[in-house]
Amino acid sequence: MSGHSKWATIKHQKGAKDKARGKLFAKLIRQVEVAAREGGGDIETNATLRTMFTKARAASVPTDTIERAIKRGTGELEGVTYEAVTYEGYAPCGVAVLVDVLTDNRNRAGAEVRNVFTKMGGSMAEPGSVSWQFSRRGVILVGGGASEDDVMLAALDAGADDITDEDGTWTITCEPSRVEEVRTALEGAGLEVESA
Repeated sequence: MSGHSKWATIKHQKGAKDKARGKLFAKLIRQVEVAAREGGGDIETNATLRTMFTKARAASVPTDTIERAIKRGTGELEGVTYEAVTYEGYAPCGVAVLVDVLTDNRNRAGAEVRNVFTKMGGSMAEPGSVSWQFSRRGVILVGGGASEDDVMLAALDAGADDITDEDGTWTITCEPSRVEEVRTALEGAGLEVESA
């Protein structure tokens, strides 16, 4: 209860919201940097960067902040160098797990991931011992009561691999590099894309 002043309540709520928003912004900006470093700073030719740019804009990250992140990723500006690392392991009962990590210190990240596996009763695995069980896929969800014919026509023409119906929502899978192309084709056909 805030008594006579509601500002105390508002201040704490705003502080919590700002902290959560700041964490999200930092995460998205790091992902933009890595995408720019791995595939170049051109949004038109780098599908991963285009996807991360879209996600960042959807979360209301300012455009100039995204552009600075792209420049840091391509080396035009100074900054911390983040790299993507994938660790493999087994959770309890032999469940295969892939862990994608974005870090500025590979050794520290490896130790922390190993610690989490050990605490939870799992174990780290050698590179390649788990990854053969997984494949990277682009996933697009289409809702809004779209008909199967409309979804199939737009998606397959754009390069989608598979289409499944899950309670009125269409799940479309494709190669990760073709997600933006398929999404654009679906939106061009007037279909409601829920996520990509």
